[in-house]
Amino acid sequence: MIGPQREAVLRTKDDLQMKIVSLIIQIVVALGLLNVWLLRFNRPTPYRAGNARSMAEEFAAYGLPKWLLWTVGAVKVSCALCLVAGIWIPALVAPAAVSITVLMVGAIAMHLKVNDPLIKAAPASTVLALIAVVLANAI
Repeated sequence: MIGPQREAVLRTKDDLQMKIVSLIIQIVVALGLLNVWLLRFNRPTPYRAGNARSMAEEFAAYGLPKWLLWTVGAVKVSCALCLVAGIWIPALVAPAAVSITVLMVGAIAMHLKVNDPLIKAAPASTVLALIAVVLANAI
């Protein structure tokens, strides 16, 4: 049996390691969102809904209005920037992570709505799993 002081040191070391892992995931999620919404917005990917070749076509395939495309994009880019700023301002991380969680659940629901193969929901599912780790460490 280890003493309470040794146990506290081990817990602190584990907490620090988890914070580092969470910070890395936070950056990966932020860069991924910025990549999709700023660099790949008008490019085809195998994960777009139906036969969509751009983000606008994907939202149309879901039957969503054009204004929602811009709203979701603004929220996702803002959340990604909050995750980056959260490196220095940790209070920004939890609200951004909650928003991303809601958006990823919505993205998965849209893929199911249009009967896409499950593989098309893989990016949203992955981001959802990753952001859950970030959120758990932010609260």
